[in-house]
Amino acid sequence: MEQNIVEQASFLEMVTSSGPVVFSVLLTLIALSVLSWAVIIAKYLQIKKAKADSEEFRDIFFETKNFARIDDASRKLNSSPLVGIFASGYREVMSVIQGEDGTLKGLREPDTDLEMVERALRRAQVDEAHRLEAWVSFLATVASAAPFIGLFGTVIGIMNAFHGLAFAKDSTIQAVAPGISEALFATAVGLAAAIPATIAYNYFSVNLRKMKQTMDTFVQEFLVVARRSFLRM
Repeated sequence: MEQNIVEQASFLEMVTSSGPVVFSVLLTLIALSVLSWAVIIAKYLQIKKAKADSEEFRDIFFETKNFARIDDASRKLNSSPLVGIFASGYREVMSVIQGEDGTLKGLREPDTDLEMVERALRRAQVDEAHRLEAWVSFLATVASAAPFIGLFGTVIGIMNAFHGLAFAKDSTIQAVAPGISEALFATAVGLAAAIPATIAYNYFSVNLRKMKQTMDTFVQEFLVVARRSFLRM
């Protein structure tokens, strides 16, 4: 317990006793680290929920194959990108097959009508992909920039330490050791911010790529079911 208190005091002392440039660098890195962790947690929960809802929605879609019933059953699964794509495609299908008198006429020109539906599905697919990818690029930025920001603080800190050595009465390692230690601390903080962001970015990239493939497959499956369901009405 006492050791943890000493370590926390030492950490705060290193931050507060740094020069203005190094202090600004440390604050920037700490802010980036806190924000990246918030993004990591939020994005992990979002993707986890999206995957679970997508699996449940796919079961409903293939078991039912009735668009009206699927639309009703999927309203509670709005975390799934497939639900957003389905809703957009379903609205487009209904606008295509609905006659002027409000009755359902079926696909009058299947190729042309389904092409319009596919465009609506693709637009929704892009929108859902953007929603899932939100803030992931921030993690890539932190992963690539944080070590260099920390290195910048280290270089400035070491320059200040050696500059102070020129005016020190005792030119020994003890005179510059505290300054160099504080300077290297900036690099350590930069790496502490970058490493989790790098791991999280790679993890999310793999999962998002798989979800994009699932969305692309679903678009094709939707068109097949739409053709079978509405070609003859």
